[in-house]
Parts: sequence; C-alpha cells; structure tokens
Amino acid sequence: MFSLARYRNEWLGNVRPDLLSGLVVALALIPEAIAFSIIAGVDPKVGLYASFSIAVITAITGGRPAMISAATAATAVLMVTLVRDHGLEYLLAATVLAGLIQIGCGLLRLGFVMRFVSRSVMTGFVNALAILIFLAQLPELDPRVPGVTWFTYVLVAASLAIIYLFPRITRVVPSPLVTIVVLTAASMALGWDVRTVGDMGSLPDTLPVFLLPDVPLNLQTLQIILPYSFAVAIVGLLESLMTQNLVDELTDTRTSRNQECIGQGLANTATGFIGGMAGCAMIGQSMINVKSGGRGRLSSFVAGVFLLILVVGLGDWVSRIPMPALVAIMIMVSVGTFSWSSITALRTHPRSSSVVMLATVATVIWTHNLAIGVLVGVTLSGIFFAAKIAQLFRIRSTLSADGRTRTYVVQGQIFYGSVEDFMAAFDFSEVLDQVVIDVSQAHIWDISAIQALDLAILKFRRAGAQVQLAGLNQASETLVDQLAAHDKPGAMDKLAVH
Repeated sequence: MFSLARYRNEWLGNVRPDLLSGLVVALALIPEAIAFSIIAGVDPKVGLYASFSIAVITAITGGRPAMISAATAATAVLMVTLVRDHGLEYLLAATVLAGLIQIGCGLLRLGFVMRFVSRSVMTGFVNALAILIFLAQLPELDPRVPGVTWFTYVLVAASLAIIYLFPRITRVVPSPLVTIVVLTAASMALGWDVRTVGDMGSLPDTLPVFLLPDVPLNLQTLQIILPYSFAVAIVGLLESLMTQNLVDELTDTRTSRNQECIGQGLANTATGFIGGMAGCAMIGQSMINVKSGGRGRLSSFVAGVFLLILVVGLGDWVSRIPMPALVAIMIMVSVGTFSWSSITALRTHPRSSSVVMLATVATVIWTHNLAIGVLVGVTLSGIFFAAKIAQLFRIRSTLSADGRTRTYVVQGQIFYGSVEDFMAAFDFSEVLDQVVIDVSQAHIWDISAIQALDLAILKFRRAGAQVQLAGLNQASETLVDQLAAHDKPGAMDKLAVH
C-alpha cells in the first residue's frame, strides 16, 4: 500500500549519493540516447528529449526507486520500419499509444507474470545484456572509424584504471564521475585528437515543447501504429520488469511491479507529446546508478534534469567529453553486470537449467531482441518443468481376491504431459466386473486430463465393466463436473470416433 512517509524517504533518504550518481548517469545517457535515435532513424534530439522525460516521470510515478529509464535500443529497433515508411509523427503517436497500453497492463495488475520467469532465464537475460552492452562499445574501438587511434586504447585503459583504483582512495565521489572530469579536462587542456560526444551528433539547444502528433485521427492511423505500439509496450515492460527484479535483488528491497507498469506508461504517453520516442528501463544505466551510490527516486530525477541541463545549457562543454571515458564506464557496467558465477555453475546446476540459461543468452545475442530471448527461455523452462512433473507420475493397480475388481491408484499430476502414461497404465482387454480409479493422491489440471479420463472410463464401460471414480479433491471435482463427458448422454457414441 502507498505510504507517504516511505515515498518521502525514497526522495530524501539518500540525497548526496543520489545527486552525484544522477550526474554520472546523465553523462552516460547522452551518447546512448544519440545512438538510439540514429538506430530509429530520427534526429538525436528525439532520443535526448525522451531520455529526459522518461527518467523524470518514472522517478515520480514508477515503482522502483533508483532505476533509470530512458530511450533504449530495445524499443528503438522496433520503430525503424514505422519511421521509414510513415515518418516521425507516426512514431510520436505510436509512443503515446504504447504508453496507454502499458498503463492498462498496470491497472490490470499484469505484473504478476514475472513470477513465471525462472532464475535461469533471469541469469541468461543479465548475461546477454552484459554482452550486448560490451559489443555496443566495439565501434568506438574500431580503428577503421575516423578518430579511433592507438591513443584511444590508452585512454580507455587509463579510464578503467581510474574507475577501479580510485575507490581505494575514497568512495565519497563516484569513480565514473572522476573519470569523466579528469579525461575531459586533460583532453581540453592538451588538445588530444580523440572522438568526443559531439562526434555522435548535434545536441539540442532548446527546451522541449508540448505538441500533438500531426497524424489523422482515424481508424487507418490506428491500424498503422497499433502493431508497433503493442510490440513497444510489451518489450518495454518486459525489459523494465526484468531490470526491476535485478535492482530489487542488488538493493535487498521489494517494489511494486504494477506501479512500475503504470509509471512506464505515463512516461511514454507524456514523452510522445514533447517530441520524444518510446523507452523503458535501462539495465546498464541502472547499474551505473546503483554502483555509484544511487538508491532513491532523486537519483533518477536528477539524471533526467541534469541531462536536459547538460545538452541544452552546457552543450558545448558536454560535446567535448571524450568517448573513451564513456566507453570505459560501459565496459565496467558490462563486466559488473555479467554473472561470472554462472559459468562455473554450469558444471553443478541441473542440465535443464543450464540449457535454459545458455539458450536465453544465445537467442538474445543472435536476434538482439531481449523479448525473444526471454520468451525462448520461459518456453524451455515450461517444457522442462512439465517433463519433470510428468516423470513423477505413476499408477499402481491391485486385483481383488475374486479377480473381478481392479483398483488403479493414480499418484501425481494428471495434465497434458502425463496423459500418455495415464492411458498406457490401463489394461482395457482385461475382463472385469468393476474398475475403481482412485485419484485421491492425484490432481487433475487441464482439458487434456479430462479427455483422457473420459476415454479411459468409456473404454472400460464398453468392455462391460462398471467404473467408479474415487478420491477427487475439490478442485479436480469442480473441473470434472464442468468439462467431463463420460456421464453425459451420447458419450459412448463419441467414443466410436477414437
């Protein structure tokens, strides 16, 4: 439940570290937002305005303090075709609609679906994202790119040394912030010829303004944007909720998933009205924030506000930040995000868990789509779980002393994964007067189980035996009463189809 005291503490309980970590995140957001704008095929200011808006609004309305949300590659890649075929205005309209869909998901309390994402999928998601973050830095280390020389590698190494060694001196100031300040000052003073933030694209010089997307308000427009909006909404929520789980674990706290859905939706809806693209939570920047000391809503809010101040008011200075400093920070994030223990655990964890983790990683890297990777992982987890439960199923039978009654005692779960073994356990050719199917140690789950039960009972009746179904628990009995057909008129006629 909402608590005003808790909400106030989420803003003011960690002021100084939140301010410093927010500044670090704001600097790291700039090249990312520009790069994601380029991916989507729009002007850099679209991504920068979006990052400002989404970070500020989710800080106020989201469910997870200290999590950074902004324009992301996961949502940008989904908009490429829409921008190419219909233009920026349709992207803005799609962003608004995606936000409304996310608000609906939150109001419908659909955040509970995250409980079905297994630990193996989470580990695969984190590892894949760490690899993608690292791979995204490689273009800035490619000697074929203008401005990337041997000196770039020296600066990256020096930046990493500051990042990892400075905390041994003091942790009062985040080492990533020190890295940015030191390298920028040295580059400006010594005139180093290195790639800078300014080389990524021009920064906006005006504040965003409210505007309505210039699209026709008709059914045709809805048909155009709805598929994109739905995809963006689902992918955005999936990445946001996965990141939320990760930050919850890192900070030993528990936050509201449904509130995060609503917060993401409000942010995207508002962003579409100020000329920004859709976004979601960013695991890389969230890790920077948490590792730099950010714990409250203030850190996310400050990151968005600082971002706007930096690009609009201090754009000339920000454009001179050397890219090697930001590359080093993102390498730190990728190294810190990757679950290194999961590699050694491959030898000790169950094979099915390892397969799920590796499949999630491989799919995400292959498709560059986190949603597809998680879907593959969850599907495999479901298959392996069903197979494991099916193995726990068994039926034993006993014949009465007079040889006329056989009792089948069913143990385990009767569902689509075990119905084959269920049917194979019965001997329908045996001549009996009565058959007892005892399910007091079993549970009936689905329509496949009901149909198998119908078929078994009807086959025994066709052979001349009376059938008694005994031991149904309340839930199973309710399902049987609603769906079973063995006691309904014409049931024996339907058996002829089999």
